[in-house]
Amino acid sequence: MSEAQSRLAVLIDADNTTPAIAAALLAEIAKYGVASVKRIYGDWTQPNLKGWKDVLVTLAIQPIQQFGYTTGKNATDSALIIDAMDLLYTNRFDGFCLVSSDSDFTRLASRLRESGLSVFGFGERKTPTSLVSACDRFIYLDVLREPAAPESAEVGSAPRAKPSAALKTDKKLIALFRDGIEAIADDEGWAALGGVGQIIGKQAADFDPRNYGYRKLSDLAAAIDVFEVEQRRHEDGRSKGVYIRARRGGGSKKS
Repeated sequence: MSEAQSRLAVLIDADNTTPAIAAALLAEIAKYGVASVKRIYGDWTQPNLKGWKDVLVTLAIQPIQQFGYTTGKNATDSALIIDAMDLLYTNRFDGFCLVSSDSDFTRLASRLRESGLSVFGFGERKTPTSLVSACDRFIYLDVLREPAAPESAEVGSAPRAKPSAALKTDKKLIALFRDGIEAIADDEGWAALGGVGQIIGKQAADFDPRNYGYRKLSDLAAAIDVFEVEQRRHEDGRSKGVYIRARRGGGSKKS
């Protein structure tokens, strides 16, 4: 089954997500498969979740009511975890989308992956590293929002594009690209950028060019300005591929 046809169970922690991002969230999830189940968990008697009502109807997300039995204890998390395990044992799904920034779901993500399913995490920047690393891929919700205007410092808006000067000093980013290139490079040092991106994703679950303000991996690679980036036409004469290698001898970048 292709990735686009993968059956996904989408489980949302309402306390850790805002309704303003819901439509963009489901659009992002559609890149990875079909959302066969869409459930959101919370205590719907609480006023802080009131804004979800119209969104749930429009997007056909099923609300699951979970009362908070004891102050300081999150019964919602337990309900989501129990449902996830019930869905796992139906053997109907190829993957899960866990929408939360709560570290309590770290073990759940690991358990789902141990069963051979893909796990896509979605959460805020505050998400603990443990949960991020437990997922096959983790997408920060702010990249799904509109970018902030140059003069704006609006909290929660998508990151603005980082300039080349800032990218060049990001040692972790440069190392991810270098490791990816070295893993699949040909004798001349060139590597298909798509393959490099796949390797980077395996090394860093939360890697996404949008985290740096760029929509495409090729745009980010070119902006780093320490690699040669070249677009080539394939043998069929129609499709194009992007290739990358470490810049040699201080030469100029190809495009």
